[in-house]
Amino acid sequence: MAEAEAPIVPSPEVLEWPKKDKRRLLHAVYRVGDLDRTIKFYTECFGMKLLRKRDIPEEKYSNAFLGFGPEDSHFVVELTYNYGVDKYDIGSGFGHFAIATQDVYKLVEGIKAKGGTITREPGPVKGGSSVIAFAKDPDGYLFELIQRGPTPEPLCQVMLRVGDLDRSIKFYQKAMGMSLLRKIDRPGQKYTIAMMGYADEYETTVLELTYNYGVSEYTKGNAYAQIAVSTNDVYKSAEVVNHVIQELGGKITRQPGPIPGINTKITSFLDPDGWKTVLVDHDDFLKELEASK
Repeated sequence: MAEAEAPIVPSPEVLEWPKKDKRRLLHAVYRVGDLDRTIKFYTECFGMKLLRKRDIPEEKYSNAFLGFGPEDSHFVVELTYNYGVDKYDIGSGFGHFAIATQDVYKLVEGIKAKGGTITREPGPVKGGSSVIAFAKDPDGYLFELIQRGPTPEPLCQVMLRVGDLDRSIKFYQKAMGMSLLRKIDRPGQKYTIAMMGYADEYETTVLELTYNYGVSEYTKGNAYAQIAVSTNDVYKSAEVVNHVIQELGGKITRQPGPIPGINTKITSFLDPDGWKTVLVDHDDFLKELEASK
C-alpha cells in the first residue's frame, strides 16, 4: 500500500510573509434591498460620505461605497443592490459594524430625529465604563455607536460570531498576519471577544470575533458577504492561507490571479467558520480607484 504524500509545507520565509506584508482592511461587502434608501440613511444619520457609485446592468447589480474618508486610506462599506431583490436574511452569525463618535448621545438624538431606529439607548456597557448605543439600519444591520476621542477611522469594527475563539485567533494570526489586540471574557454575560487587527484599535478598523458560551455554529444568511484586505502579493498570501487551512480548517474559494476585464489580482477564502475574506493586490486596488474617478 502506497504511503500518503506529506502535505507540502511552504518555506519559513513564506510562512512569515503575512507579518511582513503591508496589509489594511479595505472594505466590508454586504447586500441591501434599496441602495438609495441606505445611502440616504448612512449619509444623513451616520455622517458618512458617498465615495462612489456604479451600475453594472449586464450583471444586474449596483454598488455604492461609503465611509468617513477616501478609500485609499479609510475602511469603507461596499453596498450591493441586486436588481429586483429587496430583502435578505442576515443570519445569526453576523454581529454588527461599529462607528466611533465623540458624543454618542448627540449622534443618537440625530438618528432619532431622522426617523432611525435605536435598539439600545446610550449608556455604559455592562461591567465596564465605555458608553455605547446601537442603531439598526433600514435592512436590519446593526451598528454599535461607541463614544471615543478623535480617531482617524470612525468606521472601527466588524463583529462576527465564531464557534471556537482560540481556533479563530490562530487562523487570523497565521493566515492573515493580524495581531490579537485584546481579549475580554465576560462570564456574567457568557461570552468572550477577541479584537484582531493590524494596528491599535483606536487608530484603525478591527475584526471583533465573539464566542458565545456553548454555541459552535451560526447561520450565515445571504446578506453579509465578506471583508476585503490589501496585500502586496496575492500569490504568497494564498500559499500561506492554503497551508493554514490544512491545519485549522477553511477553504480557498478563488485561486490567486487577475479578475477578467479588470486585471486586479485577488484571492479569496473562507475561515473555519465560513466567513469570507478577499485579499486584493494593493497596487492594483489603487489603480482601480484611479480608473474609477
